[in-house]
Amino acid sequence: MVDVQHWLSALPPGVLYLIVAGVIGVESMGIPLPGEIVLVSSALLAATGVVEPEWVATAAAAGAIIGDSVGYAVGRRGGRPLLQRLGRRFPKHLGPAQLARAEQSFARHGVWAVFFGRFVALLRILAGPLAGALHVPYRRFLLANAAGGLVWAFGTTYLLFSVGRAAEHWLKDISWAGLALAVLAGLASTWWLRRRARHLESAEVPDEADERVHAGDR
Repeated sequence: MVDVQHWLSALPPGVLYLIVAGVIGVESMGIPLPGEIVLVSSALLAATGVVEPEWVATAAAAGAIIGDSVGYAVGRRGGRPLLQRLGRRFPKHLGPAQLARAEQSFARHGVWAVFFGRFVALLRILAGPLAGALHVPYRRFLLANAAGGLVWAFGTTYLLFSVGRAAEHWLKDISWAGLALAVLAGLASTWWLRRRARHLESAEVPDEADERVHAGDR
């Protein structure tokens, strides 16, 4: 992530905003890209004054909402065969097991899977295409998509921006410590999101086992 942050810091602000929107947008269409890392790195740069946090958050939200909507349209047109083709191309991220867990999340949580999916690595990639393939009504999808994109983008950006500015203020005489604290905050955010994804997966595995036991009883 530090390498990504260093690379982004060398870009003009306008180009950086476009990259944030583009990477998150393409990720939301169903193509695995490091959208979360780009957002975290950009938010930390905003804390140092390189870019403006409101534009970072706006770019991230726009990319998330538009990308998910494009993914929805593609998924609705291509259906499950499209998801299976993506799974063969990206087996590590979108293989049969990942697709099955995502479908189970939709079956369990409905349109809320789109909202909360913005905070979970797997569903962040699959929410749009999967909602389209399952023919979720677009108005309901758009509402959950927009709400999730805005909360995720602005919440993540301003949380890390605030932590970075506070560290800079408290530790202004020890610049290396402030930078280390900001980087640790970004890593902690990434760790928390991944832990949330693992918790979601582990919560659904017992349900599958219970279904098999009930089926055996019958």
